[in-house]
Amino acid sequence: MLTFFTNGFSPFARKVAMALEYKGLSHETVDGLTHANRERLIKVNPRAEVPVLIDGDVTVVNSSDIVDYLDRRYPDRPVYPVDLRARVEARALERLADVRVDAILLDCSIWTWADRKDQPPPGLKEAGQRDLDTIFARLEETLGRYPAPFPFGHLSIAEITYWPHLAALRPLGFTMDQTKFPRLSEWFAAMRREKVCQDDGKRTADFLRTIPTNTSFEREKIFWRGDRVEWLLARGFHDWFMGEIKAGRVLWPD
Repeated sequence: MLTFFTNGFSPFARKVAMALEYKGLSHETVDGLTHANRERLIKVNPRAEVPVLIDGDVTVVNSSDIVDYLDRRYPDRPVYPVDLRARVEARALERLADVRVDAILLDCSIWTWADRKDQPPPGLKEAGQRDLDTIFARLEETLGRYPAPFPFGHLSIAEITYWPHLAALRPLGFTMDQTKFPRLSEWFAAMRREKVCQDDGKRTADFLRTIPTNTSFEREKIFWRGDRVEWLLARGFHDWFMGEIKAGRVLWPD
């Protein structure tokens, strides 16, 4: 039996959950970010990050490494394209979402889920929208080189990586202009018709409804990864971030 350390809010954990469902792989689920499971998570990943997958005597961390492992260990219904050139393109799309889109959306969304009494720093969301539009233009150009609706012919790592982010745009107050990005909008619409995406959306909505009264995980201190810090500093929000550090609201990976 596979053991999967996850959390309903993490887009990286959601990526792995969707891959497991797409492949039809049974697994035990552990919410690794609850206070009760923290020590158990640290034993398998000292950075205390989800996702983590345990398969017998093999432990895999990092969402991309986990999905790659699943494709190699359980090759039915591959998530990564088999064609080498397409695989390189798919991995590039995945990396763009993991290091850029995630950073923007997480940094701009803190006030929607964390226990905060303050307001976002001025200009934060505007900077996020500008950078997202740049990324959307890049995606539009890339998708235009492939047939619709799915660039690699079936649900792939590209869809399961971007789905959590694209689905969060409107709830977080961001826009994706359909007139500017018609191919991207069509791609997202195709994702919404997939059961794997629909199931993820339901799980996430159920989890988010518990947040206002959920005391089982940390909501005051924010866990910061390098890409998320990089985006803040690059966009000029270093004073705000230093204030977070001085106020003791920052958690670092070990």
